[in-house]
Amino acid sequence: MRVAFISFAFSEYSIRWVNGIADHADVLLALSDSEDEVRKLLDKRVRFIAIPAARIRHVFEQIRNMWRLSQELRRFRPDVIHLQQGFIWFNLLQPFLFRYPLVVTVHDPLPHRGDEQQKQPQFIFRLGFDRASRLIVHGKRIKEACIQLGLPAEKIAIIPHVKIGDDEGSTTPITSKTILFFGRIWEYKGLDILIRAEPIIAASVPDMKIMIAGTGEPLDRYRALMTDPSRYIIHNTYIPDEMRAELFTQAAVVVLPYVEATQSGVIPLAYTYARPVVATRVGALPDAIDEGVTGLLVPPSDVQAFADAVIRLLENRELAQAMGEAGRRKINLEGSPEAVGRLTMEVYRSMLHP
Repeated sequence: MRVAFISFAFSEYSIRWVNGIADHADVLLALSDSEDEVRKLLDKRVRFIAIPAARIRHVFEQIRNMWRLSQELRRFRPDVIHLQQGFIWFNLLQPFLFRYPLVVTVHDPLPHRGDEQQKQPQFIFRLGFDRASRLIVHGKRIKEACIQLGLPAEKIAIIPHVKIGDDEGSTTPITSKTILFFGRIWEYKGLDILIRAEPIIAASVPDMKIMIAGTGEPLDRYRALMTDPSRYIIHNTYIPDEMRAELFTQAAVVVLPYVEATQSGVIPLAYTYARPVVATRVGALPDAIDEGVTGLLVPPSDVQAFADAVIRLLENRELAQAMGEAGRRKINLEGSPEAVGRLTMEVYRSMLHP
């Protein structure tokens, strides 16, 4: 089987996924990233083409890029195109340029509060969802959300999120009392909940620290909420892989105080580095966390419950370590590229040979 895997984002995630598919198929990866960066992780069996960067509003550049991509696909002659979420110009031009069976991974059925995707016409993403013969999601609650939008249940498959991050540092024991909030900073991710919980946590764990790592919306309003700025370590910048590993191994617990969500790549990262997770019961986050085993779940926007869960792990290092190890076993079993690759091939075969 010949598979063209196309992604306009999600670089590491896409690379690790196609590495698993390459055990079973001839794979072409088309990705918006530089070849030097991709080759560091990409299996040598996978063919790679870079999709040139261009602003969405640059019409002629985008059309030229899609035309070049169509020529590459015609030369490759895929049996399946597997698209990640979608892209405005790809979705618009797809019926005219591409004539291949389509699988789409739905990361967000609808955009989240404050997310940049809100600015993009959502009907264009829906065009790709509707045209696809199969949809892949990373949790049963995402499947339920897709069904509520009118997408047929029978064409939606659930596959775990692939493992991301490397194993280096995954055996580092928990020695700190640092809380890590990692990733893009948008309103729906509830950073304000974490900041409001800080005085409660500090009353029980005076030597705690909160580490915030990532970019997104301006931090001014969050800084205004901080009662004790000295308790915060802030890396308001793009986090390279080497620094990411360091941040996770420095943490005692990884937190996702989201007020809404679809899924998150932060949980697989926490598991890779054997760190427990405290998250809210929103979207598919509960699908990714074994309650009381790999992490703790709390109601969204409940500052006291969130603080209590974090305190429980900071005060019981053995429990935190055990949950982190359980998370690592879970991601190695369910989210390895090999496991995800096998399940993905089943989806492709079900589409081509119903």
